[in-house]
Amino acid sequence: MSRRHYNLPPLTTLSAFEAAARHLSFKNAAQELSVTPGAVSHQIKALEGELGVALFQRKHRGVELTREGQDLFETLVTSFRQISRQLGKIRQTGEDDAVTVGSTTAVAALWLSPVIIRFWRDYPDLNIHQITQDRPFHDTREFDFFIRYGRDGDTTLSHTAIYRDELVPVATPDLAAKLEGVSLDELAGQRLIHLQSASQSWTTWSDWFLELGHRGDVSPGTRVTSYSVALQIARKGAGLALGWRRLIQPMIDSGKLSIVGDFKLPAPNEFYLVGLPDEELSENARRLKSWILNDAKGPSV
Repeated sequence: MSRRHYNLPPLTTLSAFEAAARHLSFKNAAQELSVTPGAVSHQIKALEGELGVALFQRKHRGVELTREGQDLFETLVTSFRQISRQLGKIRQTGEDDAVTVGSTTAVAALWLSPVIIRFWRDYPDLNIHQITQDRPFHDTREFDFFIRYGRDGDTTLSHTAIYRDELVPVATPDLAAKLEGVSLDELAGQRLIHLQSASQSWTTWSDWFLELGHRGDVSPGTRVTSYSVALQIARKGAGLALGWRRLIQPMIDSGKLSIVGDFKLPAPNEFYLVGLPDEELSENARRLKSWILNDAKGPSV
């Protein structure tokens, strides 16, 4: 059969274009494809030559998609996802009804896993794969959807808002009692547990104090790269963590942590279910998504 049976350009050019468009970077696309940036550029120039239009606008600090490039990218993303999902079903014979959901370790431990356990009581035969990591999810082909704080930069993904949390300082009950009535300036001088996240969307202590009107210094305290570790340190009395109220409510209810003072700030962003559009999800994935959204409508505190 001729390669041109479907009147397609070489698939290598389409693959290089899709990766470059997703990253908006020839360099990052080259790293993903294990080739040189020059090879990616060559493939894209070949594709542009065959189509007779420019797909990227080359700029000093990167590239942007043209209108034709954006249209092609959105079509390829949908097609590649469908191919990927079908191949996944073939590879995992007997598990084609499984649902895969991703989240950070803290979101999984504090909120998502209990939701899924409740879901399993009604759907005990449905297989769910949870994948946790504390860095941004880039390879979304592995998931039906994942939970993200703030919107993902990939405009081809579906975003469904789950809830907006509230940010409060938390510590052990003893430490919280000692700090009762503390001012915002005094709070900024306490030993704070700072989270260094790979995602730039998470609110930091500095962001929190600034939004509440504090213009002075903020204690450097201690730094961790995992929110679960930050909460563990706070539970040991080693400092104050910035608490995501809804996530940590079970720890507050059990007396492991207490809210310090009356300072609170609505989270700047919402939590989202990010992933495939509903029409591309399996029936089981749509069922779990609906369950998660309905569960989130329950009492937040």
